[in-house]
Amino acid sequence: MHRNPLHSAAPTGAPTRRLRPGHAAAIGALALCGLAFSALPAGASGGSVGLVAYSTPKPAYSALAAAFAKTKAGAGVTVSSSFGPSGTQATSVVDGLPADLVNFSLTPDMTKLVKAGLVSSSWDRTPTKGIVTNSIVSFIVRPGNPKHITTWADLIKPGVGVITPNVFSSGSAKWNLMAAYGAQLALGKSTAQAQLYLSKLLKNAVAQPSSASAALQTFLSGQGDVLLDYEDDGLYAKSQGEAVSVITPPQTILIQNPIAVTKTASPAAKAFLAYLLSPAGQTVWGKQFYRPVLPAVAAKFNFPKPKTLFTINKVGGWTSVNTKFFDPTTGIVAKIEQGLGVSTASS
Repeated sequence: MHRNPLHSAAPTGAPTRRLRPGHAAAIGALALCGLAFSALPAGASGGSVGLVAYSTPKPAYSALAAAFAKTKAGAGVTVSSSFGPSGTQATSVVDGLPADLVNFSLTPDMTKLVKAGLVSSSWDRTPTKGIVTNSIVSFIVRPGNPKHITTWADLIKPGVGVITPNVFSSGSAKWNLMAAYGAQLALGKSTAQAQLYLSKLLKNAVAQPSSASAALQTFLSGQGDVLLDYEDDGLYAKSQGEAVSVITPPQTILIQNPIAVTKTASPAAKAFLAYLLSPAGQTVWGKQFYRPVLPAVAAKFNFPKPKTLFTINKVGGWTSVNTKFFDPTTGIVAKIEQGLGVSTASS
């Protein structure tokens, strides 16, 4: 069956699941949603895992923990979870939130824990370079795409209401803006023109919630014409019968989500991490609409292929980008947001 390259559909093998709990209400400044999964009845021994993650993969972890529980390594293991905006979650762990396993939206949030001495500096020296899932930045629009939004140029047209999270709490927001910036460079624009595009894009933003999940809830409530979001978030919402269409822009960024155990991690947490990176675990991730990081597993799914797909390194790498664009005082985006009256308070 022919697929329009600008429109994505759910990958093959996608299951039917209940409505995402995190979409029932907007997430506040520190949206911690606790979940607990146990492989065996209370009293069974197998250890515990304290998971702290960014907001979006909450339903995926429900499926992953259940699948892990059926393995020998996961028998009797209890996984207790906290979900919220990536930057806020990282800061919370530094400030004392207990964690055995941390899964953030982007590498700078993991770097906070390395600098605090909570995660080993060698966390990314693994076969997948510390990455557990991939995704891309997509456009989420109303059914039928009434504003005919298919390219980045469409997002800055007069009368188009954009929703994207706030970059000073959300990792998703940083991916969104770097996708927008990098897309302009891919189109042959200068860095000055790409920065001007960011100003026009944020001027069209009608809401900037604290996290990707909160931004999706805002969009589902009726605000805005287009939501910049993780592909997996949009595909999940669509699979649940939400009134959305998922558009794959011609140029977009490859989202790479990091994961690591803390220095005080339990043996159970290390076993859970091994499962998440195994072919079996990566298959579950794929069915939850995330792009697997293992090529052999990724080949089993039918994710759309953007015309131009670039990585964060194409726009300077996170170390440079995080300071240049997202420093809450001197960053390019901070200055744009200050001019628009948006808070730049760092988590």
